[in-house]
Amino acid sequence: MNAFSRRGACPALSAPMQTGDGLLVRLNPVAGGLLPKSLIGLSESASRHGNGIMEVTARGSLQIRGLTPASARLLAMEVNALGIAVRTGVPVETGPLAGLDPQETADPRPLAERIRAAIAEAGLAQRLGPKVSVIVDGGGRLAMDVLTADVRLAAVRVDAGTQWRVVVAGDSQTATLLVMVEEDAARDIAVAILRMIAEKGREAHARDLTARQLRSLVSWHSFAPPSVLPDISPTRGEIGSFAAGSLCTTLDIGETGDEGAISPQVGEMSGRTEGGAVERLPVPARFPIGIFDLTAGTALGIGLPFGSMPAEKIIALTQYALTLDAAEIRLAPDRALLFIGLSPTACHSLQQAASSLGFVTDAADPRTRIAACPGAPACASGRIATRDIAETIAAENRDLLDASVTLHISGCAKGCAHPGSAALTLVGGENEAGLVVDGTAKALPAGYRPGYDAARGVGRIAAAIREARFRGETTAACLTRLGAAGVTELYRQE
Repeated sequence: MNAFSRRGACPALSAPMQTGDGLLVRLNPVAGGLLPKSLIGLSESASRHGNGIMEVTARGSLQIRGLTPASARLLAMEVNALGIAVRTGVPVETGPLAGLDPQETADPRPLAERIRAAIAEAGLAQRLGPKVSVIVDGGGRLAMDVLTADVRLAAVRVDAGTQWRVVVAGDSQTATLLVMVEEDAARDIAVAILRMIAEKGREAHARDLTARQLRSLVSWHSFAPPSVLPDISPTRGEIGSFAAGSLCTTLDIGETGDEGAISPQVGEMSGRTEGGAVERLPVPARFPIGIFDLTAGTALGIGLPFGSMPAEKIIALTQYALTLDAAEIRLAPDRALLFIGLSPTACHSLQQAASSLGFVTDAADPRTRIAACPGAPACASGRIATRDIAETIAAENRDLLDASVTLHISGCAKGCAHPGSAALTLVGGENEAGLVVDGTAKALPAGYRPGYDAARGVGRIAAAIREARFRGETTAACLTRLGAAGVTELYRQE
């Protein structure tokens, strides 16, 4: 615990990361969810040892902030005492309703477990960087389309059976499609891709693989177990030749063999086009907020505003859910909690209680379109009061925040809450609150105004959009017409 993980790493329970407001740990339960009593105990532990703030990330991980080296050790001990087993190693993620959603194409959990076992058997966790990830998406109402991953396996119905679409480096819109195969081949190809990445070093991702390497996987339908997969050539960085019926590394006519890596991702949630993408799939717009009918029972999705809530409010909500016979609570992407096993009547009661506590209970809530880090004064790196600004903008400009845009409010240039590009980004700095149009928090702002007055600047942009927007036009389209220079000038006006 005397050496903390660097920024960009994944701050696991055993390796907290230093942030502007102390140490941060991130955890995912092995079981996929938490018992209500476990979440209450974990929240109480976060109050004792951290700053009392609980977070659910955009990928559906639980974060506890404001820890010290000593309190982080105590937290880890109490998590163990609560019997909460947390995942370590390469993330192999499934949807929050996996195995429960009657609309999913296939239950992704068995394939995910086989991939985890194969990764462990091949010893890949120690060779891959902390941000390398795999998604196994069974489909359904809360699919994983918008999350990026190095390897994505998506279930597809084919006649009476199921096959798995294998894509690499991106989300469902930006990734490169490789092949559609049966489950065994999907597992083997996924592990082969991870081996290729590992050979390139701990800083590598699937985006660094060459077109030739990716082509070598397309015709592979081997059902050999991962333990007998070939070693990766240390000189070529790709899987070598096999016997017939396995990986094919023959060059296509006209191929030179020195093709570069596939295009890098612009940012985790940028939405920009990934080089080499060959298919565009629809991305469901539904947030994990609201009532969902399950194969057995009902679930209620409740969002955390900007992904963050005081631990005592999570405790109060979970205690009430316990009286309503909630069986399990799952963490969901887009910063939400799913309460499983409720009756329809109980869902409505819990929804009302959540609303009174300040949680997000409506998928159309404008706060779902805003990414905001803790900011000042909670974080020592924060230069502006991000959450206060976000609340003001959400309350006064609901119509600005439609499904076409994301507003990012960052306390500093690190951009922790939203690493990718956003339609509008407010970033704290020496010159107060800077505005970046269609960029990230790391970009140089084009205009500034005092942090305490930043919400008014965004309000001027919103007023101009109301006046200029065509019938049926989205906010994003209108911003494009107004132009970055025009939008910046609106923000700067007194």
